Amino acid sequence: MTPAYVARCCAYTRKNPAALRVFETDAASHVFDEGNPLAERNTRWVVLLTASILHVLADAATSLFAIVALFGGKLWGAVWLDPVMGLVGAALVSIWAYGLLRDTSRVLIDAEMDRPVVAEVREVVAKLPVAAEIADLHVWRVGRDKYACILSLVATEHVEPEAVRQALSVHEELVHITVEINHHRLAPDAAARPEARP
Repeated sequence: MTPAYVARCCAYTRKNPAALRVFETDAASHVFDEGNPLAERNTRWVVLLTASILHVLADAATSLFAIVALFGGKLWGAVWLDPVMGLVGAALVSIWAYGLLRDTSRVLIDAEMDRPVVAEVREVVAKLPVAAEIADLHVWRVGRDKYACILSLVATEHVEPEAVRQALSVHEELVHITVEINHHRLAPDAAARPEARP
């Protein structure tokens, strides 16, 4: 990410504060504001923009701390200000870095599976008019309170993926839903006889 790109993003958001909410749009339709440099990237721009802003703010803050320490040392003879301001700057950068690492690692290790939206997906599948079992379910955060979902079902009866997608669409936080249906047919004699228990 170049400094020119960061400057373009900052200038654009200063003129158009609503641009910071671009990730709240419907990601499934990929409708973005034309001319918005923030929308040039897809979903990863949220973390990248946050990292860029924090980088610029950290540079500015540490520079300001150094200037305060220099003036304090020159005007008041407070030579202790230089190491203190260095520690304050280091603490500030560490706090920001921890927050950024926490956010990015949640995406990298697929940690969104503990969100309430996962339970909502399971509830919708349980209420389907046909018997279906979840074979695989992945939920990713693609924006602030917006998620993409990949759902693989095993059904014994015919069900259209679009019907499942429609049932899941009541949850507005799911902006991109992919459904795969695997049909499991019982053998005619296995369906007619009850299971033998040991």
